[in-house]
Order: sequence, then structure tokens, then C-alpha cells
Amino acid sequence: MAEAKVAPRPLSPHLQVYKWSWTMAMSVVHRLTGIALYGGIALFAIWLVALASGPSAFDTVQWFFGSPLGYLILFVYTWILMHHMLGGVRHLVWDFGYGMEADQRIAMARFTLIGSVALTLAIWVVALIAF
Repeated sequence: MAEAKVAPRPLSPHLQVYKWSWTMAMSVVHRLTGIALYGGIALFAIWLVALASGPSAFDTVQWFFGSPLGYLILFVYTWILMHHMLGGVRHLVWDFGYGMEADQRIAMARFTLIGSVALTLAIWVVALIAF
């Protein structure tokens, strides 16, 4: 019986083939921020458990979140939340069929990054002034 000749399969494109773009980078960051949100929810759960556990446990957790490291973690988590939210809005706009032109996609990706930084700073300025 004769052997069938099998043509070599083409290789799929991979990250070494693609040139990085704003939309690709913001897509990766959107996924990473989505993963990081789980860590923030865990910290929030720890805070809630400490609140329910009594004054000494709550004071310990409040001390940590009031430390410079705690403030840094909360600041970064605020940026993560804002970036993921704006990335979700960008995808919602795309779901309605808008912003599909190349220049619009790049502008929206840049706005996601710039807007998340601006919103984070605004939230922290208002919080630090109010409290």
C-alpha cells in the first residue's frame, strides 16, 4: 500500500511575528488588571473579616493600610480598577460597532491609559483633601 504524502502545515503567527501596537498592549494590560482585581478583592475581604472580628483585628488591618506600603497598594489598586473599567468601556464601544478605524482604536487605547492615570490621581486628591 502506498503512503499518503502529507503537506507540511503552516506555522501559526506568534508574538515574535507581531509588531506591538497600542491596542495590543492595552489588551494585555486589560487582562492583567482583570487578574489583579482578584487580589484587591481578597484584600477587601480581609478588611471585612477584620471589621467583623473586633477592634484589635480591625486596628491591625487599619494600621497596615495606613502605612506607606498600604497606601501604595491602595493607590495601585485604584489605578488597576480605573484602567480595567475604561478598558471595559472601550470594548463596550467596540461592541456597538464604533471606533473601529485604526486611528480611533489607537486614540481609544491611549485614552484608556491616560484616563486611568487621570482618574486615579483625581480620586486620590479628592480622598486626601476630604479625609
